[in-house]
Amino acid sequence: MTQAKVALITGAASGIGAEIARTLFHEGCDVAIADLHAPEYLTELSAEGQRTLFISTDLSQVEQCQSLVERVTREWGGVDILVNNAGFQHVSPLEDFPEAVWEKMLQVMLTAPFLLTKYVLPGMKERRWGRIINMGSIHSQVASLNKAGYIAAKHGLVGLTKTTALEGGPFQITANVICPAYVRTPLVEQQIAAQAETLGISIEEVESQVFLKASATGRMIEPSEVASMVSYLCSEQAKSITGACWTIDGGWTAQ
Repeated sequence: MTQAKVALITGAASGIGAEIARTLFHEGCDVAIADLHAPEYLTELSAEGQRTLFISTDLSQVEQCQSLVERVTREWGGVDILVNNAGFQHVSPLEDFPEAVWEKMLQVMLTAPFLLTKYVLPGMKERRWGRIINMGSIHSQVASLNKAGYIAAKHGLVGLTKTTALEGGPFQITANVICPAYVRTPLVEQQIAAQAETLGISIEEVESQVFLKASATGRMIEPSEVASMVSYLCSEQAKSITGACWTIDGGWTAQ
């Protein structure tokens, strides 16, 4: 990127969000991190010169979404890059899926991205520049058993992204959704370990036979691969790329 921008990243305490925050920081962005808990790497970044800001935020609460944008705008003048990354998983058959969990999943992974987009758009329009990146999933495109809440939210993000692209286009604001398959994060590694215990097989077998069964490359995606895509979509070289789904799935959907 040619100049310093203010980036707001949700769910950036660890995993994909943390790698995105590090990447944008090292590329010259001031980075605001929204999560329930402060990331351990924050002091590491702060020592290097760019500005960092952690804001403890519960994205299931409408008023906290609004106050999040207001805080960044008050302290740094506005948000140039919004990365809606926060999310969580719940696995349960439809008939047993807890209604409260369904509501919270949609609030965190669909309503919060809508609200944050709504709140950052006026400033982006005024500056006539903006980048909005929604973290979808391979489950934005295909379904799996027992993940109704996650899949509904991730499918919804695609529609939100396309509408944002159309409305933001005249103001040089782009909106894209990234759709990765399984990324090697602490959350996914916990899921692999749990599956290994449940199925009575090794972690390696769970990776190859369960998580990577539909992958042509047969390997887990690294967070840095997703962060690199975010970096590109934030660049001037990507100014004509908007309303698109960027699939990083090792060939899953090629079948």
